Amino acid sequence: MFTGIIRHVGTVGEIRPTKSGRRLAIDLGPLAAGLGLGDSVAVNGVCLTAATLAGRVGEFDVIHETLSRTTLGSLARDARVNLEPALRLGQGLDGHLVQGHVDGMARLTHVRQGDEYELEFTAGRELTDLMVPKGSVAINGVSLTLVRTEADRFSVALIPTTLRDTTLGLLTIGHQANIETDVIGKYVRKYLLGSASQMGSLTMEKLKEHGFA
Repeated sequence: MFTGIIRHVGTVGEIRPTKSGRRLAIDLGPLAAGLGLGDSVAVNGVCLTAATLAGRVGEFDVIHETLSRTTLGSLARDARVNLEPALRLGQGLDGHLVQGHVDGMARLTHVRQGDEYELEFTAGRELTDLMVPKGSVAINGVSLTLVRTEADRFSVALIPTTLRDTTLGLLTIGHQANIETDVIGKYVRKYLLGSASQMGSLTMEKLKEHGFA
């Protein structure tokens, strides 16, 4: 489990093919000192396991499924990646609950720079149906608040700290990003859809009857 608060921006080193996918070597910077073999690290929002550790460098195995469904498949040497070690019991939850399980990818279509730095992405309904304005979303592992949501797009605003301490300010038009929607919203939606199929059409009266309104 993670919080979406990036602790370091690392650099990808060697990328080696393996039978199951690829092995990524990443310069973890100061995070390496607190990690052990088998520990979890969110790399651009994808939960990976430390396979080897040598000084500042950790190696992580990425299977074909993950390579095809996230932006990790397009990483090249010297790429910059957002890093967050797993949340430990007793730590503060500064962002929101993030699992490191990417739901899909979205494409950056517009950057607005003015009083706010706003990013707009296009995405499929399988992602946007799980989003609400002012709700939470993780983009490349960064916990953010949604500004607007529509059927095929959504936007987020970035504060100067986020621009400085993550890679989101490096995204340009056409770039894809890893998206993880709010885990609580996913379970609530699944439960409601299941209830609706059992109850017939979903009405406000039925929601009240089952304690949702």
